Amino acid sequence: MSKYIIAVVILILFNANLIAQNQNSIWIFGDSAGIDFSNIQNPLPISSAMDGRGSCTAIADSNGNLILYSAVLGYLNTADWNTRIFNSQHQIIQGCTSISGGSWYNELATIPRPNYSSQFYVFSVGLNKPNNQGCYYTLVDMSLNGGLGAVVAQNIKINNQKSGDCIQAIKHGNGRDWWIINKYASPNAPNHYNRFFVYLVTPDSIYPPTTTDFNDATDADFQKMVFNSDGTRFMNFNAAGYMSEFNFDRCTGNISLYKNIHVEQVLPSDLFFWEGAYSPNDSVFYVSTLWWPNLPDEYLLQYDLSSSNIAASCDTIEIFQNPIDCGALRLAPDGKIYFARAFDYGFPGYPYPDSVHNYINENLSVINNPNALGAACNYTPFSFYLGGKRTYYGLPNNPNYGLGRLLGSPCDTLQWANLTPNPSPLGEGKLYATYISAWEKLFVNAQNLNGKLLTITIYDATGKIKFARGKPPGGGLGVFGGYFSLDVDCTGWASGLYVVHLQTDKERLCKKFVKE
Repeated sequence: MSKYIIAVVILILFNANLIAQNQNSIWIFGDSAGIDFSNIQNPLPISSAMDGRGSCTAIADSNGNLILYSAVLGYLNTADWNTRIFNSQHQIIQGCTSISGGSWYNELATIPRPNYSSQFYVFSVGLNKPNNQGCYYTLVDMSLNGGLGAVVAQNIKINNQKSGDCIQAIKHGNGRDWWIINKYASPNAPNHYNRFFVYLVTPDSIYPPTTTDFNDATDADFQKMVFNSDGTRFMNFNAAGYMSEFNFDRCTGNISLYKNIHVEQVLPSDLFFWEGAYSPNDSVFYVSTLWWPNLPDEYLLQYDLSSSNIAASCDTIEIFQNPIDCGALRLAPDGKIYFARAFDYGFPGYPYPDSVHNYINENLSVINNPNALGAACNYTPFSFYLGGKRTYYGLPNNPNYGLGRLLGSPCDTLQWANLTPNPSPLGEGKLYATYISAWEKLFVNAQNLNGKLLTITIYDATGKIKFARGKPPGGGLGVFGGYFSLDVDCTGWASGLYVVHLQTDKERLCKKFVKE
């Protein structure tokens, strides 16, 4: 291969990485707060429509312009399904009604749909109520509604197991597909499966999860996963002081234990791990701890991952107490780690009164040189001003969009030129009917539909029509790109079996559901 061709290939890969990395340029979080990292030399505070204390994600385009963001609004006792998706105009996207979420901290993950330039998946898990548990996805098509986007499939359940507060996304080794990983949270704690669910996302499918158990940690609601820069390892830790680093195979999705750092303790432990982040070169790991009845102090800790004894390398970067609470740690596009600090005025700490504006909730703390050990990391508390907006505990759970192909690996088989922008929906039509008893609401979603108009009819067990929409010819409901989504209010319907019939001009689909 000539030097010229090699240079061109390197340039193409470099530019592709920069384009994808720009997708993490916008952060949205807290009480209408945000940061624009388009100019990494001068990140700027921005405003948003979010108002929540925890889970959030955002994705930008190749120029760093906001496309959409998702956020769990309010607090977990206010609603079961309180996630919303917003467009670049900070409006709730058309068709977005009630999405799984419970105001924890890492319940959301947003990725581009592989090979589809205008479509995005928002994966969500709910932790707090039995009718909200499991893993779901919602599909958004930003080409609809004049470019402001619309939901084309909502709350499609792909796993009914109770999930921990730690969903993550990582790029497949082929540079096109994605892996989604979430953790089991046992309703019968303390179970010690330490169970991982791994889903493969391809252009036309989301595959059922593979399951791996390590049997060494509590399957708690509150646990975290943090990936390193190349997606080959991640840290898993929890409130009982457990911390282990795992290998992740980006080709197969296989997980294996790399190194245990702290074994789990009996609660209440003296290491209540809260959030963490790798340094840019993956040599250092930072983690925060939360107060506990026997632990009035909270800590920001630093671990040297190159040490022969990582646990013993632990260095205290900061000690703090009420009214300062620790929040999320995130590695930003500028190579610095940002640290959210909530102002604690009593559980649950949300919402802040309008009068509560101070240096704690109007600023983020920053680790300016996170690759360096000790004081050389240049940690500056409360040094990034949010322009008068306020932070709680959460920062965006954005994946590494810039992660490319795993060059030289067995799965490095796709060529960039073969990634077509918008293939047609594949396969036969699929109909999903998810009934949520707490809301007395049915979520009807269909994909890969043939035809442009449809009618929907719902029958009870006696054959009586309970609901009907659309009247062909010419008056049916619209099908957009093979997708259809509709919420049906079932208030007052009797308990029992129901059947959903969906009819287009080319096919008929049926699905049963039970109203409890």
